[in-house]
Amino acid sequence: MFLEIATFDITSAEIALNSVADRIELCADISLGGITPNIEEFKYLKEKYLTPIHVMIRPVGGNFLYSNQEFLQMQNDILAFSKANADGFVFGILDENHEVDVEKNKILVDLANGKPCVFHRAIDRTKNIFESTEKIIELGFKEILTSGGKNSAMEGKENLKRLVEVYSDDIIILIGGGVRSGNISELKNITKGNYFHSSAVLPYESFANADEIKKLKMNL
Repeated sequence: MFLEIATFDITSAEIALNSVADRIELCADISLGGITPNIEEFKYLKEKYLTPIHVMIRPVGGNFLYSNQEFLQMQNDILAFSKANADGFVFGILDENHEVDVEKNKILVDLANGKPCVFHRAIDRTKNIFESTEKIIELGFKEILTSGGKNSAMEGKENLKRLVEVYSDDIIILIGGGVRSGNISELKNITKGNYFHSSAVLPYESFANADEIKKLKMNL
């Protein structure tokens, strides 16, 4: 069973990297749902820790539709973080119809040059997550981070079950969206998923909680 911790600041990143997490997703700005982190902070973490770090590539918050300038920034960020030894990338571009932008995503996957790419929860904004999953597989992504097209993984659990059932031979379904130690066992039992994603931030707290990460892993 695999546990990724999403981190939005260097404190949470260090808590997670010192924990039983299998990987972290490094982002900035939790209020925007995660944007591209600071590369100097990333370099510091890579020097100090061995746990794999996937980097969010998202220049701005919002609807996953990007201007030409923002798209160019995403390309440059992938090249810069690749050079700094990122273990993988997390991104997802939609078009004006809220569908997977095949052309732009393909450019970024190719730029990653074999490093694994995760299509993030932008998929949950598309009209049909199953059709979107097929496009994402064709594009060469290795994983999809999804709550099953709903606001949370618990709400999307039946869709997640179907995604795991139908597509897990072709792509990793990384289950995220409100995943906590109190619901991860139920999500695992219903979806039959093996890959989970959580910020491990508890109510009224600001940073990842080390005990919560332990409980998440124990309940898997």
